[in-house]
Amino acid sequence: MTHENLETATSHQRAIEYEEHALQAGGVSKAGSTLMAVAGSAPAYSIAASTALLIGAAGVGAPAALLWCGIPMLGIAFAFSYLARVDSHAGASFSWVARGLTPWLGFLAGWAVVISATIFMVAGALPAGAMTVSLFAPDQANNTLLVTLVGSVWFLVMAAAVIFGVHTTERAQWIMSTIEVGILVVFAALALPKLFSSSHPGEAFSWSWFGFGHLTGAGVFVSAALIAAFYYWGWDVTANLGEETKNAHKTTGLAGILGIIIVFILFEIYTTTTLVLLPGKTIEDNAANILDVLGNAIMPGIGGKIMIIAVALSTIATLETTLVQVSRTLFAMGRARTIPFAFGKINRRWKTPVFATLVVVAVSLVLFVLANVFGDSVGQILGWAISSIGLQIAFYYSLAGFAVVIGFRKVLFKSVKNFILIGLWPAVGALFMMYIFFAAIPNNDLVVNVLGLGLIVIGLIPLALFYRKAKETYFTRKPLEVPADFEA
Repeated sequence: MTHENLETATSHQRAIEYEEHALQAGGVSKAGSTLMAVAGSAPAYSIAASTALLIGAAGVGAPAALLWCGIPMLGIAFAFSYLARVDSHAGASFSWVARGLTPWLGFLAGWAVVISATIFMVAGALPAGAMTVSLFAPDQANNTLLVTLVGSVWFLVMAAAVIFGVHTTERAQWIMSTIEVGILVVFAALALPKLFSSSHPGEAFSWSWFGFGHLTGAGVFVSAALIAAFYYWGWDVTANLGEETKNAHKTTGLAGILGIIIVFILFEIYTTTTLVLLPGKTIEDNAANILDVLGNAIMPGIGGKIMIIAVALSTIATLETTLVQVSRTLFAMGRARTIPFAFGKINRRWKTPVFATLVVVAVSLVLFVLANVFGDSVGQILGWAISSIGLQIAFYYSLAGFAVVIGFRKVLFKSVKNFILIGLWPAVGALFMMYIFFAAIPNNDLVVNVLGLGLIVIGLIPLALFYRKAKETYFTRKPLEVPADFEA
Protein backbone atom coordinates (compact mmCIF):
# COMPACT_ATOMS: atom_id res chain seq x y z
CA MET A 1 0.00 0.00 0.00
CA THR A 2 1.36 3.42 -0.97
CA HIS A 3 1.87 6.20 1.54
CA GLU A 4 -1.03 8.15 0.00
CA ASN A 5 -3.36 5.15 0.17
CA LEU A 6 -2.31 4.51 3.75
CA GLU A 7 -3.17 8.08 4.71
CA THR A 8 -6.56 7.76 2.96
CA ALA A 9 -7.32 4.50 4.76
CA THR A 10 -6.27 6.01 8.09
CA SER A 11 -8.49 9.06 7.55
CA HIS A 12 -11.43 6.81 6.65
CA GLN A 13 -10.92 4.69 9.76
CA ARG A 14 -10.80 7.79 11.96
CA ALA A 15 -14.00 9.10 10.37
CA ILE A 16 -15.71 5.81 11.29
CA GLU A 17 -14.36 6.02 14.84
CA TYR A 18 -15.60 9.62 15.09
CA GLU A 19 -19.15 8.53 14.25
CA GLU A 20 -19.01 5.49 16.52
CA HIS A 21 -17.90 7.60 19.45
CA ALA A 22 -20.27 10.54 19.04
CA LEU A 23 -21.96 12.16 22.02
CA GLN A 24 -25.75 12.24 22.31
CA ALA A 25 -26.95 15.03 20.01
CA GLY A 26 -29.89 17.09 21.29
CA GLY A 27 -29.63 15.71 24.80
CA VAL A 28 -29.73 19.15 26.46
CA SER A 29 -32.67 21.53 25.99
CA LYS A 30 -32.44 25.31 25.53
CA ALA A 31 -33.70 25.98 29.06
CA GLY A 32 -31.46 23.24 30.38
CA SER A 33 -28.43 24.94 28.84
CA THR A 34 -29.11 28.15 30.80
CA LEU A 35 -29.67 26.11 33.93
CA MET A 36 -26.28 24.46 33.35
CA ALA A 37 -24.62 27.88 33.12
CA VAL A 38 -26.08 28.96 36.47
CA ALA A 39 -25.31 25.61 38.07
CA GLY A 40 -21.76 25.75 36.69
CA SER A 41 -21.11 29.09 38.40
CA ALA A 42 -22.73 27.64 41.53
CA PRO A 43 -24.01 30.80 43.23
CA ALA A 44 -24.57 29.35 46.71
CA TYR A 45 -21.31 27.42 46.70
CA SER A 46 -19.30 30.37 45.33
CA ILE A 47 -20.72 32.67 47.99
CA ALA A 48 -20.08 30.16 50.78
CA ALA A 49 -16.54 29.23 49.73
CA SER A 50 -15.21 32.52 48.37
CA THR A 51 -16.85 35.43 50.22
CA ALA A 52 -14.47 35.37 53.18
CA LEU A 53 -11.48 35.15 50.83
CA LEU A 54 -12.75 38.02 48.69
CA ILE A 55 -13.49 40.25 51.68
CA GLY A 56 -10.12 39.33 53.15
CA ALA A 57 -8.44 40.49 49.94
CA ALA A 58 -10.54 43.58 49.17
CA GLY A 59 -12.46 44.49 52.33
CA VAL A 60 -15.47 46.65 51.50
CA GLY A 61 -14.17 46.76 47.92
CA ALA A 62 -15.42 43.19 47.41
CA PRO A 63 -18.62 44.31 45.58
CA ALA A 64 -16.46 46.45 43.27
CA ALA A 65 -14.20 43.50 42.50
CA LEU A 66 -17.24 41.46 41.42
CA LEU A 67 -18.54 44.33 39.29
CA TRP A 68 -15.28 45.22 37.54
CA CYS A 69 -14.44 41.59 36.94
CA GLY A 70 -17.98 40.84 35.79
CA ILE A 71 -17.87 43.37 32.94
CA PRO A 72 -14.83 41.85 31.17
CA MET A 73 -16.12 38.37 32.03
CA LEU A 74 -19.22 39.20 30.02
CA GLY A 75 -16.89 40.06 27.14
CA ILE A 76 -15.46 36.55 27.35
CA ALA A 77 -19.01 35.18 27.33
CA PHE A 78 -19.64 37.06 24.08
CA ALA A 79 -16.43 35.54 22.70
CA PHE A 80 -17.67 32.04 23.58
CA SER A 81 -21.05 32.84 22.07
CA TYR A 82 -19.70 33.80 18.66
CA LEU A 83 -17.06 31.10 18.55
CA ALA A 84 -19.81 28.55 19.21
CA ARG A 85 -21.75 29.97 16.25
CA VAL A 86 -19.14 28.60 13.83
CA ASP A 87 -17.80 25.64 15.84
CA SER A 88 -20.00 23.82 18.37
CA HIS A 89 -17.36 21.55 19.81
CA ALA A 90 -17.08 19.48 22.99
CA GLY A 91 -13.57 20.83 23.48
CA ALA A 92 -14.69 24.49 23.22
CA SER A 93 -11.51 26.53 23.90
CA PHE A 94 -9.38 23.54 22.94
CA SER A 95 -10.82 23.76 19.42
CA TRP A 96 -11.43 27.51 19.12
CA VAL A 97 -8.00 28.71 20.21
CA ALA A 98 -6.39 26.19 17.88
CA ARG A 99 -8.39 27.48 14.91
CA GLY A 100 -8.36 31.15 15.86
CA LEU A 101 -4.75 31.43 17.05
CA THR A 102 -2.54 28.32 16.92
CA PRO A 103 -2.99 24.62 17.84
CA TRP A 104 -0.16 24.80 20.38
CA LEU A 105 -2.01 27.42 22.40
CA GLY A 106 -5.27 25.58 21.75
CA PHE A 107 -3.90 22.47 23.40
CA LEU A 108 -2.69 24.45 26.42
CA ALA A 109 -6.09 26.16 26.68
CA GLY A 110 -7.76 22.75 26.79
CA TRP A 111 -5.15 21.53 29.25
CA ALA A 112 -5.86 24.52 31.51
CA VAL A 113 -9.55 23.60 31.51
CA VAL A 114 -8.69 20.04 32.52
CA ILE A 115 -6.35 20.92 35.38
CA SER A 116 -8.49 23.76 36.74
CA ALA A 117 -11.54 21.48 36.78
CA THR A 118 -9.57 18.67 38.43
CA ILE A 119 -8.22 20.95 41.16
CA PHE A 120 -11.76 22.22 41.63
CA MET A 121 -12.83 18.75 42.69
CA VAL A 122 -11.02 19.51 45.96
CA ALA A 123 -12.33 23.09 46.18
CA GLY A 124 -15.84 21.82 45.45
CA ALA A 125 -15.98 18.62 47.42
CA LEU A 126 -14.66 20.20 50.62
CA PRO A 127 -17.57 22.69 51.00
CA ALA A 128 -20.01 19.89 50.16
CA GLY A 129 -18.51 17.90 53.00
CA ALA A 130 -18.33 20.94 55.29
CA MET A 131 -21.97 21.83 54.74
CA THR A 132 -23.14 18.27 55.29
CA VAL A 133 -21.09 17.89 58.46
CA SER A 134 -22.32 21.28 59.70
CA LEU A 135 -25.89 20.12 59.19
CA PHE A 136 -25.56 16.87 61.14
CA ALA A 137 -22.49 17.39 63.41
CA PRO A 138 -21.77 21.13 63.82
CA ASP A 139 -18.98 20.53 66.33
CA GLN A 140 -17.00 18.61 63.66
CA ALA A 141 -17.28 21.26 60.92
CA ASN A 142 -13.52 22.00 61.05
CA ASN A 143 -12.46 18.35 61.03
CA THR A 144 -10.61 18.29 57.69
CA LEU A 145 -10.47 14.49 57.47
CA LEU A 146 -14.19 14.03 58.10
CA VAL A 147 -15.11 16.90 55.76
CA THR A 148 -12.95 15.40 53.00
CA LEU A 149 -14.44 11.91 53.41
CA VAL A 150 -18.01 13.21 53.25
CA GLY A 151 -17.15 15.43 50.29
CA SER A 152 -15.64 12.43 48.52
CA VAL A 153 -18.90 10.52 48.86
CA TRP A 154 -20.83 13.38 47.26
CA PHE A 155 -18.25 13.54 44.50
CA LEU A 156 -18.62 9.84 43.69
CA VAL A 157 -22.40 10.16 43.57
CA MET A 158 -22.13 12.98 41.04
CA ALA A 159 -19.60 11.04 39.00
CA ALA A 160 -22.16 8.27 38.67
CA ALA A 161 -24.81 10.76 37.50
CA VAL A 162 -22.44 12.11 34.83
CA ILE A 163 -21.59 8.62 33.60
CA PHE A 164 -25.25 7.58 33.26
CA GLY A 165 -25.98 10.10 30.50
CA VAL A 166 -26.63 13.75 29.76
CA HIS A 167 -30.41 13.34 30.29
CA THR A 168 -29.73 12.16 33.85
CA THR A 169 -27.35 15.07 34.34
CA GLU A 170 -29.92 17.63 33.18
CA ARG A 171 -32.75 16.19 35.27
CA ALA A 172 -30.57 16.24 38.37
CA GLN A 173 -29.67 19.86 37.67
CA TRP A 174 -33.31 20.91 37.38
CA ILE A 175 -34.03 19.52 40.83
CA MET A 176 -30.94 20.78 42.64
CA SER A 177 -30.50 24.19 41.02
CA THR A 178 -34.17 25.17 41.15
CA ILE A 179 -34.25 24.61 44.91
CA GLU A 180 -30.86 26.30 45.39
CA VAL A 181 -31.69 29.45 43.43
CA GLY A 182 -35.16 29.59 44.96
CA ILE A 183 -33.67 29.64 48.47
CA LEU A 184 -31.15 32.33 47.48
CA VAL A 185 -33.83 34.55 45.94
CA VAL A 186 -36.08 34.30 49.02
CA PHE A 187 -33.23 35.10 51.42
CA ALA A 188 -32.04 37.93 49.18
CA ALA A 189 -35.51 39.49 49.33
CA LEU A 190 -35.47 39.24 53.12
CA ALA A 191 -31.93 40.63 53.38
CA LEU A 192 -32.21 43.69 51.14
CA PRO A 193 -34.21 45.84 53.62
CA LYS A 194 -31.61 45.07 56.31
CA LEU A 195 -28.89 46.74 54.22
CA PHE A 196 -30.39 50.17 54.89
CA SER A 197 -31.42 49.71 58.52
CA SER A 198 -29.94 51.83 61.30
CA SER A 199 -28.39 48.82 63.04
CA HIS A 200 -25.21 47.42 61.42
CA PRO A 201 -23.49 44.44 63.07
CA GLY A 202 -20.91 44.81 60.31
CA GLU A 203 -20.17 47.79 58.06
CA ALA A 204 -22.63 50.58 57.24
CA PHE A 205 -23.64 50.17 53.60
CA SER A 206 -22.18 52.63 51.10
CA TRP A 207 -22.52 52.93 47.34
CA SER A 208 -18.79 53.67 47.26
CA TRP A 209 -18.23 49.93 47.70
CA PHE A 210 -18.86 49.57 43.96
CA GLY A 211 -16.13 52.03 42.92
CA PHE A 212 -12.37 51.68 42.58
CA GLY A 213 -11.62 53.63 45.75
CA HIS A 214 -11.39 50.55 47.98
CA LEU A 215 -9.31 48.47 45.56
CA THR A 216 -6.09 50.43 45.85
CA GLY A 217 -2.88 49.14 47.37
CA ALA A 218 -0.22 46.65 46.40
CA GLY A 219 -1.81 43.63 44.79
CA VAL A 220 -5.29 44.29 46.22
CA PHE A 221 -7.12 44.64 42.91
CA VAL A 222 -5.32 41.72 41.25
CA SER A 223 -5.85 39.35 44.19
CA ALA A 224 -9.52 40.31 44.40
CA ALA A 225 -9.97 39.97 40.64
CA LEU A 226 -8.57 36.43 40.64
CA ILE A 227 -11.02 35.42 43.36
CA ALA A 228 -13.86 37.17 41.53
CA ALA A 229 -12.96 35.27 38.36
CA PHE A 230 -13.36 32.06 40.35
CA TYR A 231 -16.83 33.21 41.45
CA TYR A 232 -18.02 33.41 37.85
CA TRP A 233 -16.13 30.44 36.47
CA GLY A 234 -18.21 27.47 35.37
CA TRP A 235 -20.79 29.15 33.13
CA ASP A 236 -18.78 27.96 30.10
CA VAL A 237 -19.83 24.35 30.68
CA THR A 238 -22.59 25.21 28.19
CA ALA A 239 -19.91 25.46 25.48
CA ASN A 240 -18.54 22.00 26.29
CA LEU A 241 -22.07 20.63 25.89
CA GLY A 242 -22.26 22.10 22.38
CA GLU A 243 -22.38 18.70 20.66
CA GLU A 244 -25.20 17.60 22.96
CA THR A 245 -27.42 20.72 22.98
CA LYS A 246 -30.40 21.50 20.76
CA ASN A 247 -29.68 24.34 18.29
CA ALA A 248 -26.28 24.61 19.95
CA HIS A 249 -24.76 27.24 17.66
CA LYS A 250 -27.13 29.81 19.17
CA THR A 251 -28.27 28.23 22.43
CA THR A 252 -25.00 27.67 24.28
CA GLY A 253 -23.68 31.22 23.87
CA LEU A 254 -26.90 32.89 24.98
CA ALA A 255 -27.13 30.51 27.94
CA GLY A 256 -23.65 31.50 29.09
CA ILE A 257 -24.47 35.22 28.91
CA LEU A 258 -27.75 34.79 30.82
CA GLY A 259 -26.01 32.64 33.40
CA ILE A 260 -23.41 35.33 34.14
CA ILE A 261 -26.08 38.02 34.53
CA ILE A 262 -28.14 35.90 36.93
CA VAL A 263 -25.24 34.94 39.19
CA PHE A 264 -23.81 38.48 39.11
CA ILE A 265 -26.99 39.84 40.71
CA LEU A 266 -26.94 37.14 43.39
CA PHE A 267 -23.22 37.59 44.08
CA GLU A 268 -23.56 41.34 44.60
CA ILE A 269 -26.55 41.05 46.92
CA TYR A 270 -24.93 38.43 49.14
CA THR A 271 -21.50 40.08 49.26
CA THR A 272 -22.94 43.41 50.38
CA THR A 273 -25.27 41.63 52.80
CA THR A 274 -22.33 39.78 54.35
CA LEU A 275 -20.43 43.03 54.86
CA VAL A 276 -23.40 44.69 56.56
CA LEU A 277 -24.83 41.85 58.64
CA LEU A 278 -21.65 40.13 59.85
CA PRO A 279 -18.70 41.53 61.82
CA GLY A 280 -15.26 41.05 60.30
CA LYS A 281 -14.20 38.51 62.94
CA THR A 282 -17.28 36.39 62.26
CA ILE A 283 -16.54 36.40 58.53
CA GLU A 284 -12.94 35.35 59.16
CA ASP A 285 -13.90 32.57 61.59
CA ASN A 286 -16.48 31.07 59.21
CA ALA A 287 -14.51 31.07 55.95
CA ALA A 288 -15.64 27.56 54.95
CA ASN A 289 -19.38 28.05 55.60
CA ILE A 290 -20.18 31.77 55.62
CA LEU A 291 -23.77 31.20 54.48
CA ASP A 292 -24.52 29.27 57.66
CA VAL A 293 -24.04 32.31 59.90
CA LEU A 294 -25.41 34.70 57.26
CA GLY A 295 -28.57 32.63 57.01
CA ASN A 296 -29.06 32.90 60.77
CA ALA A 297 -28.50 36.66 60.60
CA ILE A 298 -31.22 36.97 57.94
CA MET A 299 -33.64 34.44 59.42
CA PRO A 300 -32.76 33.68 63.06
CA GLY A 301 -33.32 30.11 64.14
CA ILE A 302 -33.58 28.03 60.98
CA GLY A 303 -31.98 30.32 58.40
CA GLY A 304 -28.55 28.75 58.77
CA LYS A 305 -29.85 25.23 58.25
CA ILE A 306 -31.78 26.25 55.14
CA MET A 307 -28.69 27.93 53.72
CA ILE A 308 -26.62 24.83 54.39
CA ILE A 309 -29.09 22.88 52.28
CA ALA A 310 -28.72 25.46 49.49
CA VAL A 311 -24.92 25.27 49.59
CA ALA A 312 -24.92 21.48 49.66
CA LEU A 313 -27.21 21.36 46.62
CA SER A 314 -25.15 24.02 44.85
CA THR A 315 -21.90 22.21 45.51
CA ILE A 316 -23.25 18.88 44.37
CA ALA A 317 -24.65 20.53 41.25
CA THR A 318 -21.39 22.26 40.36
CA LEU A 319 -19.37 19.10 40.96
CA GLU A 320 -21.58 17.53 38.34
CA THR A 321 -21.21 20.36 35.80
CA THR A 322 -17.45 20.49 36.34
CA LEU A 323 -17.19 16.75 35.75
CA VAL A 324 -19.15 17.27 32.55
CA GLN A 325 -16.77 20.05 31.48
CA VAL A 326 -13.56 18.17 32.16
CA SER A 327 -14.79 14.86 30.75
CA ARG A 328 -15.96 16.52 27.50
CA THR A 329 -12.67 18.39 27.15
CA LEU A 330 -10.68 15.19 27.68
CA PHE A 331 -13.00 13.44 25.24
CA ALA A 332 -12.31 16.07 22.57
CA MET A 333 -8.55 15.92 23.22
CA GLY A 334 -8.57 12.13 22.99
CA ARG A 335 -10.68 12.17 19.82
CA ALA A 336 -8.13 14.52 18.28
CA ARG A 337 -5.36 12.18 19.53
CA THR A 338 -3.54 14.89 21.45
CA ILE A 339 -3.76 12.49 24.40
CA PRO A 340 -4.42 8.70 24.32
CA PHE A 341 -7.41 7.85 22.13
CA ALA A 342 -9.01 5.94 25.01
CA PHE A 343 -10.17 9.34 26.33
CA GLY A 344 -11.98 9.92 23.03
CA LYS A 345 -14.17 6.84 23.34
CA ILE A 346 -17.71 6.81 24.70
CA ASN A 347 -19.88 4.18 26.27
CA ARG A 348 -22.30 2.86 23.62
CA ARG A 349 -25.20 2.65 26.08
CA TRP A 350 -24.95 5.97 27.90
CA LYS A 351 -23.23 8.02 25.16
CA THR A 352 -20.81 9.50 27.69
CA PRO A 353 -16.98 9.44 27.91
CA VAL A 354 -16.84 6.95 30.77
CA PHE A 355 -13.08 6.34 30.63
CA ALA A 356 -12.29 10.08 30.78
CA THR A 357 -14.68 10.52 33.70
CA LEU A 358 -13.20 7.62 35.67
CA VAL A 359 -9.67 8.94 35.21
CA VAL A 360 -10.72 12.32 36.60
CA VAL A 361 -12.41 10.58 39.53
CA ALA A 362 -9.26 8.62 40.34
CA VAL A 363 -6.97 11.67 40.14
CA SER A 364 -9.38 13.73 42.24
CA LEU A 365 -9.49 11.13 44.98
CA VAL A 366 -5.68 11.24 45.14
CA LEU A 367 -5.88 15.03 45.43
CA PHE A 368 -8.33 14.67 48.33
CA VAL A 369 -5.73 12.60 50.20
CA LEU A 370 -2.94 15.07 49.42
CA ALA A 371 -5.13 17.95 50.58
CA ASN A 372 -5.42 16.26 53.97
CA VAL A 373 -1.68 15.63 54.18
CA PHE A 374 -0.49 19.12 53.22
CA GLY A 375 -3.37 21.37 54.26
CA ASP A 376 -3.70 22.56 57.83
CA SER A 377 -7.36 23.50 57.47
CA VAL A 378 -10.29 23.54 55.09
CA GLY A 379 -9.91 27.31 54.70
CA GLN A 380 -6.25 27.03 53.71
CA ILE A 381 -6.93 24.30 51.16
CA LEU A 382 -9.75 26.35 49.64
CA GLY A 383 -7.51 29.42 49.46
CA TRP A 384 -4.78 27.57 47.58
CA ALA A 385 -7.23 25.92 45.21
CA ILE A 386 -9.27 29.03 44.42
CA SER A 387 -6.25 31.23 43.73
CA SER A 388 -4.51 28.65 41.53
CA ILE A 389 -7.71 28.00 39.59
CA GLY A 390 -8.03 31.76 39.13
CA LEU A 391 -4.71 31.77 37.26
CA GLN A 392 -5.77 28.93 34.98
CA ILE A 393 -9.15 30.54 34.31
CA ALA A 394 -7.50 33.82 33.36
CA PHE A 395 -5.14 31.94 31.04
CA TYR A 396 -7.67 30.07 28.91
CA TYR A 397 -10.35 32.79 29.00
CA SER A 398 -7.83 35.33 27.65
CA LEU A 399 -6.86 32.97 24.81
CA ALA A 400 -10.52 32.44 23.87
CA GLY A 401 -11.07 36.21 23.87
CA PHE A 402 -8.15 36.78 21.51
CA ALA A 403 -9.26 33.83 19.35
CA VAL A 404 -12.61 35.43 18.52
CA VAL A 405 -11.01 38.78 17.68
CA ILE A 406 -8.41 37.20 15.39
CA GLY A 407 -10.69 34.53 13.96
CA PHE A 408 -13.46 37.02 13.13
CA ARG A 409 -11.16 39.88 12.09
CA LYS A 410 -12.57 40.05 8.54
CA VAL A 411 -16.09 40.84 9.78
CA LEU A 412 -15.36 43.08 12.78
CA PHE A 413 -16.08 46.27 10.86
CA LYS A 414 -19.20 45.03 9.06
CA SER A 415 -21.34 46.76 11.68
CA VAL A 416 -21.10 48.62 14.97
CA LYS A 417 -22.62 45.59 16.72
CA ASN A 418 -19.95 43.31 15.27
CA PHE A 419 -17.22 45.69 16.38
CA ILE A 420 -18.49 45.94 19.97
CA LEU A 421 -19.69 42.38 20.66
CA ILE A 422 -17.13 40.40 18.63
CA GLY A 423 -14.19 42.79 18.73
CA LEU A 424 -13.99 45.45 21.44
CA TRP A 425 -15.71 43.78 24.41
CA PRO A 426 -14.03 40.35 24.03
CA ALA A 427 -10.67 42.12 23.50
CA VAL A 428 -11.14 44.07 26.73
CA GLY A 429 -12.05 40.83 28.49
CA ALA A 430 -9.00 39.06 27.08
CA LEU A 431 -6.62 41.89 28.03
CA PHE A 432 -8.11 42.05 31.53
CA MET A 433 -7.68 38.32 32.04
CA MET A 434 -4.12 38.43 30.72
CA TYR A 435 -3.30 41.36 33.00
CA ILE A 436 -4.50 39.68 36.20
CA PHE A 437 -2.73 36.47 35.13
CA PHE A 438 0.70 38.08 34.92
CA ALA A 439 0.20 40.65 37.67
CA ALA A 440 -0.87 38.01 40.21
CA ILE A 441 2.21 35.80 39.87
CA PRO A 442 4.64 37.92 41.99
CA ASN A 443 2.05 38.27 44.77
CA ASN A 444 1.01 34.62 45.00
CA ASP A 445 2.13 32.04 47.53
CA LEU A 446 4.58 29.46 46.19
CA VAL A 447 1.94 26.72 46.44
CA VAL A 448 -0.49 28.77 44.34
CA ASN A 449 2.08 29.39 41.60
CA VAL A 450 3.20 25.76 41.56
CA LEU A 451 -0.40 24.60 41.17
CA GLY A 452 -1.54 27.41 38.89
CA LEU A 453 1.47 27.74 36.57
CA GLY A 454 3.40 24.53 37.04
CA LEU A 455 0.50 22.35 36.00
CA ILE A 456 -0.03 24.40 32.82
CA VAL A 457 3.67 23.96 31.93
CA ILE A 458 3.37 20.21 32.46
CA GLY A 459 0.95 20.25 29.54
CA LEU A 460 3.95 20.67 27.23
CA ILE A 461 4.85 17.02 27.90
CA PRO A 462 1.74 15.39 26.34
CA LEU A 463 1.77 18.08 23.66
CA ALA A 464 5.26 16.96 22.57
CA LEU A 465 4.59 13.24 23.03
CA PHE A 466 1.43 13.17 20.92
CA TYR A 467 2.32 15.80 18.32
CA ARG A 468 2.97 13.28 15.53
CA LYS A 469 -0.18 11.27 16.21
CA ALA A 470 -2.30 14.43 16.28
CA LYS A 471 -0.64 16.19 13.36
CA GLU A 472 -3.42 15.32 10.93
CA THR A 473 -6.36 15.46 13.35
CA TYR A 474 -5.49 18.62 15.29
CA PHE A 475 -2.24 20.42 14.51
CA THR A 476 -3.19 21.01 10.86
CA ARG A 477 -6.82 22.02 11.46
CA LYS A 478 -8.34 24.67 9.25
CA PRO A 479 -8.77 28.24 10.59
CA LEU A 480 -12.24 29.35 11.66
CA GLU A 481 -14.52 29.69 8.64
CA VAL A 482 -16.58 32.82 9.21
CA PRO A 483 -19.12 33.89 6.55
CA ALA A 484 -18.19 37.22 4.93
CA ASP A 485 -21.60 38.68 5.81
CA PHE A 486 -21.60 37.45 9.42
CA GLU A 487 -23.71 39.63 11.71
CA ALA A 488 -23.60 39.60 15.50
